[in-house]
Amino acid sequence: MKGDILIIDDNHRKAAAQAVTIIIEDIRKSRGKFSLTVAGESGAGKSEIAQSIAEKLEEYNLKTYVFGQDDYFILPPKTNENKRKEDIEWVGMSEVKLDLLDQNLLDAIEKNEPITKPLVDFNADKIGEETVDLSDYDVLIAEGTYTTSLKNVDCRIFIDRNKMDTVESRKKRAREAQDKFLDDILTIEHEIISKHKELANVIITKQFNAIIND
Repeated sequence: MKGDILIIDDNHRKAAAQAVTIIIEDIRKSRGKFSLTVAGESGAGKSEIAQSIAEKLEEYNLKTYVFGQDDYFILPPKTNENKRKEDIEWVGMSEVKLDLLDQNLLDAIEKNEPITKPLVDFNADKIGEETVDLSDYDVLIAEGTYTTSLKNVDCRIFIDRNKMDTVESRKKRAREAQDKFLDDILTIEHEIISKHKELANVIITKQFNAIIND
C-alpha cells in the first residue's frame, strides 16, 4: 500500500529470524515458489514481521515478494472507515477481496508471466493497480489480518497478540483514532481472527518468539 509506514524494531527482526529458522528447510525442499502468510490482529506487527522475514530470506539468496492484504480491501482506507461508521456490521472478512488475493497468489505460483494486482494509495484514498513480474521469485508472503484463511499457502504464521498487547504499536502507527469506535472494531476482528490461530503452523508469541504450533 502506497503511503504505509513500517516501524521495524528488534522484536520484529527476532521473530522473523526465528520463524525463518523453523521454515527454511521446507522452503529449500519446495520444487516451486513457496508461499506463506503472516496474520494477526491490528497493530500486531504483521507488515513489519513479513518484511523482516523477506529481508532474512534474502540473506539465503531467496528472492521474496510481499503481498499486503491492505491492497485488497473493497473500499480505499478512508472510505472504508466511513462505511464502518455507517454500518459496524461491515467490519469483517467480507471487506476484503480475499478470493482475488488467493488467485493472485496462485497465478504467481503457477504462471511465469506478470500479474496485475490492486494497489491502494492511502493518502489519496484511491485504489489503482500495478503489474508485477514474479517469475524469478522464490518465496511469496501474504500478510494481513485474515490471510490465514487463504488456500494457496504452504505455511501459515500467526502473531498471538491481542488489542491489549498492541496499544503502543497502534499509537506509533497513528493511522486511526484510539477511541471506542476503534475498540469496537478490534473486538469484532478479535472474534474472527482468534479462531484462525489453530490453523497456523508457526506461532509468534507475545514475547516475539516463533514456535511450532503443535
